[in-house]
Amino acid sequence: MDESEASGILSDTVSRLRALSYAELTQKQSADVDAYEVTGASGAHYQIEVEAFWDDPRRKGGNVRVMASIDDGNGWRSIAPMTTSFIVAPDGSFVGEQ
Repeated sequence: MDESEASGILSDTVSRLRALSYAELTQKQSADVDAYEVTGASGAHYQIEVEAFWDDPRRKGGNVRVMASIDDGNGWRSIAPMTTSFIVAPDGSFVGEQ
């Protein structure tokens, strides 16, 4: 996997997700994992998975954690994909960020 290309694709994906409102993200958390394929500039195919869920399952209506991962379906990256996440509070702020 071209880690630089994959990292850029994942970063673009997360930027789009971070632009969503808290309400939109809470709607995503009740859905299944969003999985789709993209083709990088190199022609390589990548699978992206996005999942949103309550950061503390005991506190529904609290913070929402959004996790996104990418892999190319080959080798160890298919078992341990490149992953990033962020947390959004009900007021729309990002938790743990300055």
